[in-house]
Order: sequence, then C-alpha cells, then structure tokens
Amino acid sequence: MTHEGCHQQVHHTDHAHIAAMALPYHGTTAPAPILEARTVSYAVNGKALIAQVSLALQPGEVLVIVGPNGAGKTTLLNLLTGDLHPDQGEVLLDGVALQQISNREQARRRAVMRQRFSISFPFTAMEVVLMGRHPHLQQRERNDDVAIARQALACTQALPFETRTFPTLSGGEQTLVTLARVLAQTAPILLLDEPTAALDLRHQHTILRLTRAVAAAGGSVLAILHDLNLAATYADRIGLLSNGQLVALGTPWEVLNAPQLTAVYQVQVVVQAHPTLATPLVLVLPEAEG
Repeated sequence: MTHEGCHQQVHHTDHAHIAAMALPYHGTTAPAPILEARTVSYAVNGKALIAQVSLALQPGEVLVIVGPNGAGKTTLLNLLTGDLHPDQGEVLLDGVALQQISNREQARRRAVMRQRFSISFPFTAMEVVLMGRHPHLQQRERNDDVAIARQALACTQALPFETRTFPTLSGGEQTLVTLARVLAQTAPILLLDEPTAALDLRHQHTILRLTRAVAAAGGSVLAILHDLNLAATYADRIGLLSNGQLVALGTPWEVLNAPQLTAVYQVQVVVQAHPTLATPLVLVLPEAEG
C-alpha cells in the first residue's frame, strides 16, 4: 500500500470507503475477541476511583468513554489493559481472566495507546513504530515487519517523518507516530487514551476515521475522548463516567442528553440534531454574569 493511496482514502467519510481502507492487518479475518469488565472496582487510599463498572467491548464497534476530569477514565483503561488489578470484579479477554494470559499473548490481541509516550533516546519514527512488531518477532524484524510499519505510518499520515528522531517531532507528530506504532501491532483490539488530544482538526478526524476502519474490518476500539461531538460522530456506543461510576452506556442519542450532561459536567448544555449528520450536537451555553 502506498502512502498516497492511504492519504486519499482517509479523506472519505462514508462507511463504504472507511471499510475499504487499507490497514496494516496481515491476514486478520477472525473477529476481535470480547474484552469485558465485570463489576470492577478500584480504590486508592480508601477513595474509590472506579466503582462497580461493567461493560463489554464487542467486535466491530467503536466504544468511546467520556466524562469530566478525574472521572476515572484512564483508571478504567488501565484496568482493562491489566496494568491495574481490580479490588473487586474481573476483566476477561474472550472469557479468560487477564492474569491467566501471558503478556505476549495479550499484546498480540490488544494494543494500547497511552496519554503520554515519551522517549529520550534518539530513535527514529520508524524505529518507534517497529516497536509495535515486538509481540510477533522471533528474533529480528523481517521485511514484512518493515512494510507493516511503513503502512501504519502512511495510514496516520506520518510517513514523511519516518527518518526523523522521535524527540524532535512536535507533540501532534509524536501522537501520529505513536498511533502508527499501535496499528503496526496488528492487534484486533485497540485501547486508546485521548488519541486526539494533541491533534489539529484534520488529524483528529483522520485518526477517528481509522478507528471506524478498524471496526469495519472486524476489530474493536475503545477510546477515551473529551470532545463530546467527536464521540457523537464516530462512536457506536458511548460510556459516560462520573466519579468512578458508569452512569450511562448506550448510543450517542441515548447518552448525550442535556439533563444528564448538565448534571455530570456542571455546565448548561443544549443538545440538538447535527445539521448534516444523524448525530447529536452538544452546545455549551455561556454562564450568565451575576
């Protein structure tokens, strides 16, 4: 796949074109395994960060987690990745508890993008993306590993940076390279923590179109977003977290209603139909001066 081809495809927004996007999945035909949290709770120093949360990430879907700062979004993701162990409940991957699955096997089945990915050594962007191939390597990377890495860079529009050293890239460019590393892992499940945080408008939509392409190919994506309108546009389902509790889980129209958002975010909002998309549009009203 050429960079030009991927570049042309990510500018289409309809699902037919999204489904046709050339992702760096080599021979992946089986649907993604189900990642499930069953009544998980997690506390630090007696403070509940996650309380009795249950959800299942299904094959072929994009599930977006939203909520105010401190709601527990990243903690929930760390429980789903196995980096944190719940005080109560369990996390299952295809019905098997995470602690019973080796780290290497987990890495082959799910890839994780953290909020921060810092490298102080002068690795090139290509070398960073090739790190995503480690779960599949026996010894050194082969030509097809390099091809997959270049394809992933092309899909995130980061191929021009492949010879640049990672620390010299801008924050947004580093985000694109980091997501390419995640794609190069060719795992059917993607867990993304604020993947659009450092990106401009065009690249925000590029990245979220890629999540739709992963879902269209039979994979599944759980992403944490702060922008409710991006969530409404790209998510199949939205989970709304508040004070560690999953207060709502459903379609964008089911979750993004004005009374619920006003209560959770403590700001006055209006929700109306998007003028061109069949999605809710969330508008924040300025507070009246007292």
